Amino acid sequence: MTGKLEQLGHWIGGRRIAGRSGRSLPVYNPALGVATTEVALATADETRAAIASARDALPGWAATPALRRARVLFRFRDLIERHGDELAAILTREHGKVLSDARGEVTRGLEIVEFACGIPQLLKGEYSDAVGSGIDSWSLRQPVGVCAGITPFNFPAMVPMWMFPVAIACGNTFVLKPSEKDPGCPLRLAELLAEAGAPAGVLNVVNGDRDAVDTLLTDPGVEAVSFVGSTPVAEHVYRTGSEHGKRVQALGGAKNHMVVMPDADVAVAAHALAGAAYGSAGERCMAISCAVAVGDAGDRLIEALKPELAAIRVLPGTADGADMGPLVTREHLERVLSYVDAGVKEGAQLVVDGRGFTVPGHERGFFMGPVLFDRVTPAMRIWREEIFGPVLIVVRVPTLDAALELIASHEFGNGTAIFTRDGGTAREFTRRVSAGMVGINVPIPVPMAFHSFGGWKRSLFGPLHMHGPDGVRFYTRLKTVTARWPEGSKGAEFTMPTMK
Repeated sequence: MTGKLEQLGHWIGGRRIAGRSGRSLPVYNPALGVATTEVALATADETRAAIASARDALPGWAATPALRRARVLFRFRDLIERHGDELAAILTREHGKVLSDARGEVTRGLEIVEFACGIPQLLKGEYSDAVGSGIDSWSLRQPVGVCAGITPFNFPAMVPMWMFPVAIACGNTFVLKPSEKDPGCPLRLAELLAEAGAPAGVLNVVNGDRDAVDTLLTDPGVEAVSFVGSTPVAEHVYRTGSEHGKRVQALGGAKNHMVVMPDADVAVAAHALAGAAYGSAGERCMAISCAVAVGDAGDRLIEALKPELAAIRVLPGTADGADMGPLVTREHLERVLSYVDAGVKEGAQLVVDGRGFTVPGHERGFFMGPVLFDRVTPAMRIWREEIFGPVLIVVRVPTLDAALELIASHEFGNGTAIFTRDGGTAREFTRRVSAGMVGINVPIPVPMAFHSFGGWKRSLFGPLHMHGPDGVRFYTRLKTVTARWPEGSKGAEFTMPTMK
C-alpha cells in the first residue's frame, strides 16, 4: 500500500526501525472505517536481524542477576501504570474495543508484569542434603535462549505481556511478532521497557505476516515459540516449530459453553451472559459463545436475555457509556455476518438480529448489533465453528449429563462455566467437564497472573500453559546437580552409581 499515512516499522536493537521490504498493510480505526496508519511487513532478513539482536543481547542479560532483572520489570510496571490511559487509547483506536475494556486489558497485562517482578523467588531451585554419603543434590532453572511470541489482534497488550515479561525475567531475550491489524501498542510497550532500563536487544518487535512467522519458526537462533491464535495456525506453529527443534506452546481456538441449570438465578445468568458474549464484540478467546440451557431453563433464559441485549449500547469505543464497539476489520465483520446467514439457513431460531446495524455519523465503521440464536443443534456450523463475534447461541439439553457430553464432543476445550445454586452439581461439573478453565457462577474464568492460562483438546498444542507457574517452566531449562567433594581417590567404579 502507498500513500501519505504514517508507517509503523519495527523495534530492533533498542530503537525504531523503518521497514525496508516495500510491503505494508493499512491499520484501520474500526469505528471510522478508515485507515489511519500503515504497518510495514518484515522480510525474512529483517526478522533475522531481530533474532540476531536478541542473540547478541542474550549472554549479558542471562548473566544479569535475577534481582537486577526484576528491578527493570518493577520500573516497567510503573511506566505501564503511568501510561495506562495512553495504551488504552491506542487499543481503542486500532482494535475498536471500548475504553473501559481497553483499560481492563492493560490492567490484566500489568498483573503479569507484577508476577514477573517476583522472579527471584520463582527461580529458586530445590536442595537435598546428603542424598548419599558425602553427596548433595540440587536443581536450578536457567534461561532457554532467544524466545519468540506470535500474538493475535484481539488482545494486543495483554497477550504479549503473557509472554515477554516472564521470558525476559527468566533471563531470555525476546522477539515479538504482533498482529498486523493493531501493532501500535506492542511497539509502545517496547519503548517503555527500554525506558525502564532493558538493554538493547532484550525485546525486539517485528511486524509482518507469514514470512516473519515462518522465519521465527525455522531459524536456528530461536529456541522457544509462544503463540495465541486460531487452531489451524496454532497447529502449523506447533508442528513447524517442533520439527525445527524448538519448544512450543500454541493456544488455538475456542467454543466456550456456559451451562445454565434449572435452579440457577436466570436473571443473574442472563446478565453475566450479556457481558461474556458481547463484551469486546465477542472478539475474545474466553468469550461465552454458547449457552447450554438444561431442563426447563431455556424459555426463562431467552426471555431474560432479550432485555439485556436491547440495553447494550453499541457505539464507538471512545463514546461515553459504550458497551460494545465495532469489529476489528471489514473482512472480519463480513465473516461474522456470514455465520449469521448460515445459522438462519440451517434452521436456528434467530431471536435477535444484529445485521444491518449502523451508528449515526459512523456509517463506514465496522459495526453490527448483538445476535442471539435459540434452538441450535450440534449439526449446525454456528455450533461447530468459532465465530469470534457478537453472536450467542443457545442449545437446549435435558440433563447435566447431556450438557457434559455436548461440551466433550466439541473439538475445542478452552473455557467453560456453570451457573447453579447447588454445590454438588458444581463439583461434579468441575471434575467431569472437558475444558482447561472452569467458572462456577463466573462467566469468564480467566486465571489470575499467578495461575496459568490454557485449554484442552485442540485449544492447546504443547504440554504447558501460559504465564504463571507454567510460564516459568516453559521459559527455563531445569538443571540438576549432584556433587561430592572426595577426600581422596578410591579408584574407578564400573557399576551404576547408587547413593550409599
